Amino acid sequence: MARTSGPETREKLIHAAEELFAAQGVDGAQLRDITRLAGQANPSAVQYHFGSRAGLLDAVMAGWLARTERVLVALPPVAEDAGVRELITALVTAEASELDTERGCRCLRVSAQLSHESGVRARTPHPTLAGTAYWALIERIAGRLADDGLPEPLLLERLDLALTVVGAALADRARQYLDGAEPLTDRPLFLADLVETTTALLRAAQPRRTR
Repeated sequence: MARTSGPETREKLIHAAEELFAAQGVDGAQLRDITRLAGQANPSAVQYHFGSRAGLLDAVMAGWLARTERVLVALPPVAEDAGVRELITALVTAEASELDTERGCRCLRVSAQLSHESGVRARTPHPTLAGTAYWALIERIAGRLADDGLPEPLLLERLDLALTVVGAALADRARQYLDGAEPLTDRPLFLADLVETTTALLRAAQPRRTR
C-alpha cells in the first residue's frame, strides 16, 4: 500500500470532516468516523495533525475563508462612500460563490453553525478572520450603521444577526443543492432577495424603549 505524505493526510482528513460536519453537525460528527472516512488506520490521526476537534474545524474554516477571500478581493472595489446595501452585496456575492461546488456547499453548511463565533459582538475577530478582507468588510458595514446613529450594543447585535441570517440562508440553499432538491427561486433572485432582506434588517428603525 502506498504511503501518503503529511499534507495529503491532512487534506484527506479535512475533506472527510467537511462531509461529516455538514451532514451530522459540528458537535455530532465523531472523530473516529472522520478518520475512517479519510482512510486512516491510526485512530489518533486528527489529534496528530490538528491537535483537536477544534483544530480540525479551524482548518476546515480556513479553507472556506481562503476561497471566499479570493472571490472577495477579485470583485470590483466597493466605493469608500458605499452604503450598507452595496457592502452586503459584496459579502453575499463572495460567500455565495461556495454554492458553485459540492465542497463549497458542505462548507457553507458547516460555517452556518459557527456564525456566532465570528467575534462580531466583541469587535474582536476570530483568529481565522483577523486581517482579512472579509473582516474589513464587516467593519465597514458596522461603520455605516454607526453613521446612521445606531447605538453600539444594538449595532453589534444586529450585525451578528445579519451574518447569521446570511449564513443560514446560504446553508439552506447549499442543502437543497446537495440533496438535489429544486429551489423555489432561481439563484439570481435568491441572492438579490437575500441582499435586500439583510439590508432591511440592518437599516430597520430603532425600537422605542418600553417599560
